[in-house]
Amino acid sequence: MKAVLIVHNAAIDAEVNEALESVGTNCYTKFTNVLGKGEKSEPHLNTDIWPGINYGTFVVTDQARAKEIMANVRQMREKLGSEGIKAFMWEIDEIT
Repeated sequence: MKAVLIVHNAAIDAEVNEALESVGTNCYTKFTNVLGKGEKSEPHLNTDIWPGINYGTFVVTDQARAKEIMANVRQMREKLGSEGIKAFMWEIDEIT
């Protein structure tokens, strides 16, 4: 099993949901009001100086579907630029 965490601008949440649905993923955990600063993006800290928030969408799925999700995120990054979305994938050893 693989875990995929997609950190994305709140404004593109519907597009992220559509990208997941397009590969048959309808189970996930959504974290709202995610704050942070990336290496190549402006901070999203929900302040007057650094406005904006992100969402985190967390998916645990099989390896094939996780690769499809990562491919969809790559396509979205090409379309939207690196500011709007980033994904991380890692191994899940056990689920209870």
